[in-house]
Amino acid sequence: MRIAVLEDEPSQMEYLVHTLENQLALDGENVSCITFERGEALRRALRRETFDLLVLDWNVPDLDGVDLLHWLRRYQQSETPVIMLSSRSSQHDVANALGIGADDYIVKPLRPLELAARVRRLLQRNRPGPATSLERYGNWIFDRPSSSISVEQDGEKQRFELTEREFRLALALFRKLGQAVSRAYLMESMGHDGELSTRALDSQIYRLRAKLGLYAARGLRLQTVYGQGYRLETTDDDNQNATPPAV
Repeated sequence: MRIAVLEDEPSQMEYLVHTLENQLALDGENVSCITFERGEALRRALRRETFDLLVLDWNVPDLDGVDLLHWLRRYQQSETPVIMLSSRSSQHDVANALGIGADDYIVKPLRPLELAARVRRLLQRNRPGPATSLERYGNWIFDRPSSSISVEQDGEKQRFELTEREFRLALALFRKLGQAVSRAYLMESMGHDGELSTRALDSQIYRLRAKLGLYAARGLRLQTVYGQGYRLETTDDDNQNATPPAV
């Protein structure tokens, strides 16, 4: 899980990162916080990188959290969850941030258990179904304990046994169905810390595409996004029906 944190106060940044990484690790999540002290630096990163959550401080140099949020929702049309942090507690300020597109608003000083609980709620909201070991995307069912994927259609069922890294890669793509996903995000999803080359990732993608049959003839397309990474999308207008025919 990749979380972008925008905060210009070093002590607050350290506190935020420590809270997020340690509290979410209790849920078995592998959390990576990417930190930014300036809004413009985060905006540049958002043009090419992928994150599961943005935690934005309102008052930072050059481009504050609210202006960045406005740009994100209006011009990038991004649905990435956003938590706004601020010492501002007036109804007007809270309503303004939520109206622009913040998913949550937390008034400083931060309380670690509350912050972690709000993050969990937002992340779970973006994942289909209850919080179990299974995740469903259309007729694709991901079983985390067994690292397997099942597809059901017309009473027939296919089951794919994957390595742990193949499973993590596939799950990262399906969780971002229809969105461009950066190479760095995919490598971190597989548990790599930068040692995997771009060519090695491309080979992993090629094998996964062949293994799961992620081709247009089966209703899915896994394509390269130049300068960024990959995008898994359906070939029809309904991105919720990501199901290849049984063979």
